Amino acid sequence: MSQPVFGHVSGYRPGDTFRNRLELAFSGVHRPHRTGVCGTRQLGAESIVLAGQYEDDAFSEDEIRYSGTGGRDPKNRHQVTDQIAAGTNLALLKSQETGHPVRVLRKVPAEDGGSDVYRYEGLYHLIDSSYGPGKMGFNVFVFRLRPIL
Repeated sequence: MSQPVFGHVSGYRPGDTFRNRLELAFSGVHRPHRTGVCGTRQLGAESIVLAGQYEDDAFSEDEIRYSGTGGRDPKNRHQVTDQIAAGTNLALLKSQETGHPVRVLRKVPAEDGGSDVYRYEGLYHLIDSSYGPGKMGFNVFVFRLRPIL
């Protein structure tokens, strides 16, 4: 496993696109092939991917509301139980504590009308988190991130 990088990964800048999760992993911008958070509970989150998987996620120019992980039905992708403070949720909480920047990637339609791509949105600070009922009524972590200008 390579060393964690908190900040830009050499050679990649906001606006760069990647065809798929494997390309993200090989570039080092977001190393996990499937999970939405790259990080550990000891060091924090290096990167996150917004892929439209959680109904409590929201993206705007000024702020991202990123849902924690866990509690979803794998078939219909709806929240069916409360999330817990474990795994990558702890990595995100650690990032709020440390203030390390988090790389943000987002799944977007390709400009040429082809398959969706992953666009590097830039570096963000995790400024706040909450735990409470989400849109489906189950308790979820919601992490608020703001761009580093």
